[in-house]
Amino acid sequence: MSLHLEAKEGDIAPIVLITGDPLRSKYHAETILSSPYCYNRIRGMFGYTGMYRDKNISIQGTGIGIPSTALYVHELVHSYGVKCIIRVGTCGAIRKDIGIGQIIVATGAQTDSNTSSLLSADRHFMPTASNTLLNKAIQVAHTDGIPIEAGKVFSTDLFYSENDPDRWTDPMRDGVIAVDMETSVLYTLATKYQFQSLSILTVSDNIITGETANAESREKGTAAMIKLALEIIRGTC
Repeated sequence: MSLHLEAKEGDIAPIVLITGDPLRSKYHAETILSSPYCYNRIRGMFGYTGMYRDKNISIQGTGIGIPSTALYVHELVHSYGVKCIIRVGTCGAIRKDIGIGQIIVATGAQTDSNTSSLLSADRHFMPTASNTLLNKAIQVAHTDGIPIEAGKVFSTDLFYSENDPDRWTDPMRDGVIAVDMETSVLYTLATKYQFQSLSILTVSDNIITGETANAESREKGTAAMIKLALEIIRGTC
């Protein structure tokens, strides 16, 4: 069906959770979904489909970064007809008061990647989350008592950048609260190809304070994030 996914027609659900780490995709599928089956092993980028209550859901690894994410999102949408994609990943906070394990719901995404200008005629275009999914995320979080921070994120192509000590000054001034490496391209492609998208992120470190997650806090934060994503799916997609 596509160059990088070996799934047959009908193997991938219309609703997909994507995560950068393919092993995390495998773990979530095997612990959350009923009767999961693996539809993709190419390049070790695991993809699984199974049931969550009454919903048929797929979970797909994408690898790290905008180019890799763009590749898998494009094939999910164009080769398999996926209609709803929710990213569940990690991020670094750039606001001092945001702690480790905090769940960030990305309302929109700035970027330093040239991919944005390649996909959009407007170089200053800032893609945003799908309103339906964003509103449902806020509702579910309130109902289920899941603490979230909703705000803009910055998706960067470069994880390490020691040459620019003021790298986050402008994004922080613009109200950006966290940094990842994928959200911008997901939202840009969703706008371009008209599918629903949302990015939900767990804070694994605070870039400003230098605090980093330990294994226990990372596990609890991920569990809450996945629960939020699944409940959003139940109520919307």
